[in-house]
Amino acid sequence: MESFDGTAISYRQLGSGPPVVLVHGSGGGLHSWQPVAEHLSARFELWMPARRGYAPSGPGRSPKRFADEVGDLEALITEIGRPVDLVGMSYGATVALHAVASGLPVRSLVLWEPPLYAAGEELTPVLDEFAELSATGDRRRADRLLAEKVARVPAALLDLMDAGEPADDEPDDALGWRRDLESMAADSADLGRWSTVTVPTLLMRGADTWQPMPETLDRLANALPHVTCTTFPGQMHFAPSVVPEAVAAEITRFLSRS
Repeated sequence: MESFDGTAISYRQLGSGPPVVLVHGSGGGLHSWQPVAEHLSARFELWMPARRGYAPSGPGRSPKRFADEVGDLEALITEIGRPVDLVGMSYGATVALHAVASGLPVRSLVLWEPPLYAAGEELTPVLDEFAELSATGDRRRADRLLAEKVARVPAALLDLMDAGEPADDEPDDALGWRRDLESMAADSADLGRWSTVTVPTLLMRGADTWQPMPETLDRLANALPHVTCTTFPGQMHFAPSVVPEAVAAEITRFLSRS
């Protein structure tokens, strides 16, 4: 599919039923929602794009902005031909919020832990350092930088990350991350603006996800006019991959009644 500016956007489509678009987070791709999608495809028609910057989609222009990804979703929804339910994971949940706020034809919204605290000019030096580390091929330091300065992973977990080298067969997602950081650095951390999102919204989180995510999600829940909140005991930010059946069950329950 060709987006508004000529960028090629690839996607996977499976299942049948009401159309649901699943937007992946940073460092993801066509595979990101697959564990959850396997439990949704009997009830829904699933559309899973690879966001611009993530292969096999095109790189898109630089610097990227959230408006570019809203344009990509608009092109996809036009191809689908009818309003959709929109589901976003992590950074993809931030994209989904922007899409709904921009007025795209979305019936309901499902969000998994959007990192809305990671926004603004404070990320510019992080972007610059990440670009430099990526250019020299230092994936280990680049990954730690993202974990420490963007995801705000606690020190104990950071030390566990440093226990091993990145696997050689892991996809190189540096370009996608760089584009995402461009969008976040140009964005605002103001959560009050999401009060304009009036569609029914499911806000999901892991009970053990570290700060500042919990505080951010509490503030987002207070801003959203029509929100249902769900917490997964014993889970952190990666629950969609760790307990996909449970996540899919919550999504199904919500979409079935919204």
